[in-house]
Amino acid sequence: QAQLVESGGGLVQPGGSLRLSCAASATMFSIYAMGWYRQAPGKQRELVASISPGGTTNYADSVKGRFTISRGNAKNTVYLQMSSLEPVDTAVYYCNTVPLPITSWGQGTQVTVSS
Repeated sequence: QAQLVESGGGLVQPGGSLRLSCAASATMFSIYAMGWYRQAPGKQRELVASISPGGTTNYADSVKGRFTISRGNAKNTVYLQMSSLEPVDTAVYYCNTVPLPITSWGQGTQVTVSS
Protein backbone atom coordinates (compact mmCIF):
# COMPACT_ATOMS: atom_id res chain seq x y z
CA GLN A 1 0.00 0.00 0.00
CA ALA A 2 1.17 3.53 -0.75
CA GLN A 3 2.78 5.34 2.13
CA LEU A 4 2.21 8.88 3.24
CA VAL A 5 4.77 10.67 5.36
CA GLU A 6 3.82 13.94 7.03
CA SER A 7 6.30 16.34 8.62
CA GLY A 8 6.75 19.94 9.70
CA GLY A 9 4.57 20.20 12.76
CA GLY A 10 5.58 21.72 16.05
CA LEU A 11 4.77 24.17 18.80
CA VAL A 12 3.99 27.70 17.69
CA GLN A 13 2.56 30.77 19.36
CA PRO A 14 -0.79 32.22 18.31
CA GLY A 15 -0.35 34.27 15.17
CA GLY A 16 2.64 32.21 14.06
CA SER A 17 3.23 30.15 10.94
CA LEU A 18 4.21 26.60 10.01
CA ARG A 19 4.64 24.71 6.76
CA LEU A 20 3.66 21.06 6.66
CA SER A 21 4.90 18.59 4.06
CA CYS A 22 3.46 15.29 2.87
CA ALA A 23 5.47 12.90 0.72
CA ALA A 24 3.34 10.58 -1.42
CA SER A 25 3.96 7.98 -4.09
CA ALA A 26 4.36 9.26 -7.63
CA THR A 27 1.30 7.32 -8.82
CA MET A 28 -0.95 8.63 -6.09
CA PHE A 29 0.32 12.14 -6.51
CA SER A 30 -0.25 12.25 -10.28
CA ILE A 31 -3.73 10.70 -10.32
CA TYR A 32 -5.56 11.81 -7.21
CA ALA A 33 -6.58 15.03 -5.58
CA MET A 34 -4.72 15.33 -2.30
CA GLY A 35 -5.88 16.86 0.93
CA TRP A 36 -4.81 17.84 4.40
CA TYR A 37 -6.98 16.58 7.22
CA ARG A 38 -6.74 17.28 10.93
CA GLN A 39 -8.00 15.66 14.09
CA ALA A 40 -8.18 17.55 17.35
CA PRO A 41 -8.48 15.71 20.68
CA GLY A 42 -11.98 14.35 21.14
CA LYS A 43 -13.11 15.41 17.67
CA GLN A 44 -13.60 13.73 14.33
CA ARG A 45 -11.04 14.01 11.59
CA GLU A 46 -11.90 16.84 9.19
CA LEU A 47 -10.69 17.91 5.77
CA VAL A 48 -9.20 21.40 5.83
CA ALA A 49 -7.71 21.83 2.35
CA SER A 50 -7.47 19.97 -0.94
CA ILE A 51 -5.74 20.33 -4.29
CA SER A 52 -6.47 18.60 -7.58
CA PRO A 53 -3.79 17.26 -9.94
CA GLY A 54 -4.42 20.38 -12.02
CA GLY A 55 -3.95 22.69 -9.06
CA THR A 56 -7.54 23.60 -8.15
CA THR A 57 -7.74 24.26 -4.41
CA ASN A 58 -10.52 24.18 -1.84
CA TYR A 59 -10.51 25.16 1.82
CA ALA A 60 -12.68 24.70 4.85
CA ASP A 61 -14.24 27.97 5.95
CA SER A 62 -12.32 27.81 9.23
CA VAL A 63 -8.94 28.08 7.49
CA LYS A 64 -9.78 30.07 4.37
CA GLY A 65 -7.44 33.02 3.99
CA ARG A 66 -4.96 31.61 6.51
CA PHE A 67 -3.87 28.27 5.01
CA THR A 68 -2.49 27.60 1.54
CA ILE A 69 -2.17 24.16 -0.01
CA SER A 70 0.25 23.55 -2.86
CA ARG A 71 1.92 20.74 -4.79
CA GLY A 72 5.63 20.22 -5.34
CA ASN A 73 5.39 18.20 -8.54
CA ALA A 74 9.07 17.36 -8.79
CA LYS A 75 9.06 15.89 -5.29
CA ASN A 76 5.61 14.26 -5.16
CA THR A 77 4.96 16.41 -2.13
CA VAL A 78 1.94 18.32 -0.91
CA TYR A 79 2.47 21.33 1.31
CA LEU A 80 0.26 23.20 3.73
CA GLN A 81 1.40 26.70 4.58
CA MET A 82 -0.36 27.79 7.74
CA SER A 83 -0.39 31.40 8.89
CA SER A 84 -2.16 33.37 11.61
CA LEU A 85 -2.43 30.17 13.61
CA GLU A 86 -4.94 30.01 16.43
CA PRO A 87 -5.23 27.66 19.40
CA VAL A 88 -8.23 26.01 17.70
CA ASP A 89 -5.85 24.85 14.95
CA THR A 90 -4.16 22.54 17.44
CA ALA A 91 -4.49 19.01 16.06
CA VAL A 92 -2.68 16.14 14.43
CA TYR A 93 -2.49 16.88 10.71
CA TYR A 94 -2.63 14.12 8.10
CA CYS A 95 -2.64 13.97 4.33
CA ASN A 96 -4.48 11.54 2.11
CA THR A 97 -6.45 11.46 -1.12
CA VAL A 98 -9.66 13.38 -1.62
CA PRO A 99 -12.64 13.00 -1.60
CA LEU A 100 -12.09 9.61 0.00
CA PRO A 101 -8.89 8.41 1.63
CA ILE A 102 -7.71 5.42 -0.39
CA THR A 103 -4.70 4.40 1.62
CA SER A 104 -3.74 3.89 5.22
CA TRP A 105 -3.24 7.00 7.29
CA GLY A 106 0.32 8.04 8.03
CA GLN A 107 1.54 8.90 11.49
CA GLY A 108 0.51 12.51 11.08
CA THR A 109 2.31 15.56 12.40
CA GLN A 110 1.33 17.34 15.59
CA VAL A 111 0.61 21.06 15.47
CA THR A 112 0.23 22.82 18.80
CA VAL A 113 -0.69 26.49 18.96
CA SER A 114 -0.16 27.86 22.42
CA SER A 115 1.40 30.76 24.24
